Amino acid sequence: MSASESKKECTICSYIPLKPLTMTNVAAFYVPVFGSVSYATLSVNVMNPSLLTKIVPSRDVTNFLLTTSVVGSGMYIYNRRHLHDADMSAKMLYSGFDALIFNFGSVLLWAVLRTVSPKSNCIATIMGLLTSGGLLYTGYSYLKYIDDNASSSSSSSVTK
Repeated sequence: MSASESKKECTICSYIPLKPLTMTNVAAFYVPVFGSVSYATLSVNVMNPSLLTKIVPSRDVTNFLLTTSVVGSGMYIYNRRHLHDADMSAKMLYSGFDALIFNFGSVLLWAVLRTVSPKSNCIATIMGLLTSGGLLYTGYSYLKYIDDNASSSSSSSVTK
């Protein structure tokens, strides 16, 4: 195998955009990613509680999943561009409030969905994963929209 062929090898790392381990990247990238994974796992736990008790039989992981999901989404919001100029206490208040409302609202939605959905664990698990993915995407799109408008409105207010 020549040197040019070895460079073309596909690895999983070429598809996953990992960042160097710095404090900034941990707070702005890795904690939110871990929070997103916890959020999706939380959706499965609420929609199909028996599944995670089979995997982790000795402990109820709901509080752990909820806490890591709130912290991850809070850190994601805290590091967004539209809050860049806010002071630290306002950023913490806004990001904490948004993270709590997002996560507890999701748990409420999943609890209601679980009561009205068919009594199939497979369907409940799929519904949980689909709704968590959809809600995460909607939140991402919404925050991106706010960031884009905040940066364009701040640049237009400078020119006025």
